[in-house]
Formats: sequence, structure tokens, C-alpha cells
Amino acid sequence: MTPEPANILSGPANNLVAGKILGIDESGKGDFFGPLVIAGVLADESEANRMLQNGIRDSKKITDKKILELSDWITDNFVHTLVVIGPEKYNQLYQKIKNLNKLLAWGHSRVIENVASENEIDLAISDKFGRSDFIEKALMDEGKKIKVHQMVRGEAIVQVAAASIVARAAFVKFIAGMKRQFDANIPKGASNLVDDAGRELVGRYGVSVLEKTAKVHFKNYKKVVG
Repeated sequence: MTPEPANILSGPANNLVAGKILGIDESGKGDFFGPLVIAGVLADESEANRMLQNGIRDSKKITDKKILELSDWITDNFVHTLVVIGPEKYNQLYQKIKNLNKLLAWGHSRVIENVASENEIDLAISDKFGRSDFIEKALMDEGKKIKVHQMVRGEAIVQVAAASIVARAAFVKFIAGMKRQFDANIPKGASNLVDDAGRELVGRYGVSVLEKTAKVHFKNYKKVVG
């Protein structure tokens, strides 16, 4: 029986939830360079226990090297899906939607649809990023059958923590590919170092390179292009 959201964190084993739980999390939403990645990992209680025993926890507490190792283990052993929105597609979608939370909801809904098309899901849980109805409104026929719950500190649920690792690994790999493609330093985040790297890229390739590498609605864009 699917637990009610209010009871998700009750009891001593507050990072395990009964039933087949789809954890969803994203990476890249606060990074000027690179994609927005949304991942989903599906696991029941016994599989969630395996994750805990293998050290699965919030990706923000793990080094990139370890994230890549853990992501390989997760994707080898559990049902999962990835939605990678590269910078060019991201900029097109943002220009159309003009709201990051709605864009996130679109990505989350695609994750739910992908997994629900071939698997039973008792509950989908994501880290809270905006109004709860954004995801529900973005869902199509299969997804509308799934109960969706957003929660603050969603990574306390091990399936969400696993999704955060898979998403971060995909983001790290994408950034590494961009570094090779442009033979340039491409930092994570949105700091002054990012601005400096952006100016260097623009100096070598022109302003249009930012459409291919960065999220151009960020304030960093105006700092880079002056």
C-alpha cells in the first residue's frame, strides 16, 4: 500500500519507504555552463536497503570521482532513466517557457513517463523545487496515474539520493566533454571564475558559443558579454 506523503519521514528508518518508489532529482540548474539533467531511479524497499549498504547518499556530499563510480553501480543494478537537456535545447525551452521551475517540472514529468511506460510505480518522490502542481500539470496519460510528492531535503529518501548521483554523474561527464570540445576551462557553478571562463570562450569563439555551452538567461551572461 502506498504511504501518504505526510508519513514519509515517520519512524526510525526515515530514508526507506515501502513500495516501488521512483526517486527524482536534477543537476545543473545552478550552473551557468552545461546541461540541466534530471534522473530517476526506481527501487523497492529491499533494493533501497542495498543502496544504503553501498553508501548511496546525497550527491552533494560525494566527490565527483566517487559519484561516477556509484552512478555506474546504480545504473547497472536498478531501473533508471535520464533526461539530459543540453545548453542549446535548454535555451530554446527556456525562451518558450520562461520559468525555470516549469522547465524542471517538464523534465521531471518526462522521467516519470519514461519509467511508468514499462514499470509499476507506487509513488514518485522528488526534491522540492517549486509548486507541487507544476509536475502534475506536465504529466501525460501514463504519468497522471502516479502519485507524485515533492519534499524538502528529498535526498533523505535513498531513491532520490540515487537519482541525484546519476544526474550529477551525467552532468560531470557532459562538462568533461565540453572541455575537450572547446579545449577550455569550464568551471561548475556561477561564480566570478565562471565569468572569466566565459569571457575566454567568447574571445576565442564569439558570443554565439554561449548558446551552445551555457544557460543564457543567467546573470553571468550579461557579465560575460558586457
